[in-house]
Amino acid sequence: MYHANHLAEKLRAASLGAENSLFLHNHQTGEEVSYKAFFANAERMAQALVDAGVKPGDRVAVQAPKTQAMLELYVATVLAGGVFLPLNTAYTASEITYFLTDAKPWIFVCDPKCEDELSTVAKDAGVAQVLTIGADEGGSLPERRDAAAPGFTPAPRGPDDLAAILYTSGTTGRSKGAMLTHRALASNAQTLKDSWHFSADDVLIHALPIFHTHGLFVATNITLLAGSSCIFMSKFDADDILGYMPDATVLMGVPTFYVRLLETEGLGKASVNMRLFVSGSAPLLAETHDHWRDVTGHAILERYGMTETNMNTSNPYDGDRRAGTVGFPLPGVEVIVTDPATGAPLPQGEIGVLEVRGPNVFAGYWKMPDKTAEELRDNGFFITGDLGRIDTDGYVHIVGRGKDLIISGGYNIYPKEIELVIDDLPGVVESAVIGVPHKDFGEAVLAVIVAQDGVEISAKDVSNMIKDNLARFKQPKRIEFVQALPRNAMGKVQKNVLREAYDGVFQ
Repeated sequence: MYHANHLAEKLRAASLGAENSLFLHNHQTGEEVSYKAFFANAERMAQALVDAGVKPGDRVAVQAPKTQAMLELYVATVLAGGVFLPLNTAYTASEITYFLTDAKPWIFVCDPKCEDELSTVAKDAGVAQVLTIGADEGGSLPERRDAAAPGFTPAPRGPDDLAAILYTSGTTGRSKGAMLTHRALASNAQTLKDSWHFSADDVLIHALPIFHTHGLFVATNITLLAGSSCIFMSKFDADDILGYMPDATVLMGVPTFYVRLLETEGLGKASVNMRLFVSGSAPLLAETHDHWRDVTGHAILERYGMTETNMNTSNPYDGDRRAGTVGFPLPGVEVIVTDPATGAPLPQGEIGVLEVRGPNVFAGYWKMPDKTAEELRDNGFFITGDLGRIDTDGYVHIVGRGKDLIISGGYNIYPKEIELVIDDLPGVVESAVIGVPHKDFGEAVLAVIVAQDGVEISAKDVSNMIKDNLARFKQPKRIEFVQALPRNAMGKVQKNVLREAYDGVFQ
């Protein structure tokens, strides 16, 4: 089944002959969904997409609540030969406009609650149809799914065909669409499944969003490839997760998950039957790693990945999971450290730019050939922009990030995008946005603003003026005012000075 469709075949293979096995326990509805039922729904949804005019290569964009139906839509898009384009549920209508205009999807799926507003946005962007999926598993797309005939012949798709586009913010304020192939997604999920010893006996607690690499292409794809099951939660809830632990084996999360769980009572007892805790999407503090091990007896397995490459490295399943490192390159993945100025490889132990090569690497940026050429070398290595080193034991250390990237709560945030919005406000001369340490989020967004002489403007004023133009996770958690920003002899703002000045504001 699905032999002509590369990724779909991989996602279905493990459950063939075990169709009645449990795939998903829906936390919201309490329903238990077998592999047979899930794929039958995905096939009917694929037929609904085709009936709506989706052709191989067409983009299917979605900004909808985390639901079983949205997960079915992902698989349905793959089956139909489309390109899945998930969008963060926190994005405003203003931000959605850019994505729809740039990607030109055939269909846009949104929450029924936002349909009136976003239908206008979609129409202006030239989107052919707007359908809906609601938090209650209802909506116009599930209705079309239920009305479609059972069974579906997947569209032929090879390893090099696109399966998804994920947008990642750019330092110039313009987001870039990372094009991910069938091979990139299938090979990376297979590698992680093997590296982390996933089997049909595993039960994953799935509390991550599914518009993001971690929740969609790591957690979901691994579960499908292993033929295991997951407890599917619409959002993170520490008490609910604690209640599920005795019947589960694996939890994947961002550092915030582990910080919050450490604040709950009974964690040590609840986690007895768990075999693996994975953390990623943001740096895990060494103190969180050590505290977790003291309470549960488990060492959190930290890994390193990004939108453009899926996962690159992982601490070992068997072996020393070292706090403050992201482990070793995954099988089939090469990681090197290069000189930022020349691109030449550096000796072991020296700090430079991390570059990655392997089947996991993306195919380039959507409609940005020049940007692709800048960051994807002819020899296949992708220039991550992250600064790191590889120690004498082979462990990869992330020591900083180029391009001022902030990672807060697992989300990538680029300061320039926020600065452009703030600088455009009345009464503002200029701003500098930085990331500073935060116990829960890893880093928090802080804005430092220079106001015009004689103008009275408060942090609350700024927050109110930007809230409709920036997703909530991008909005500064703290705003400071200064007379002038620190600059070097060349006039460049010294963000390192600002980071030092505000290093402890959230501690």
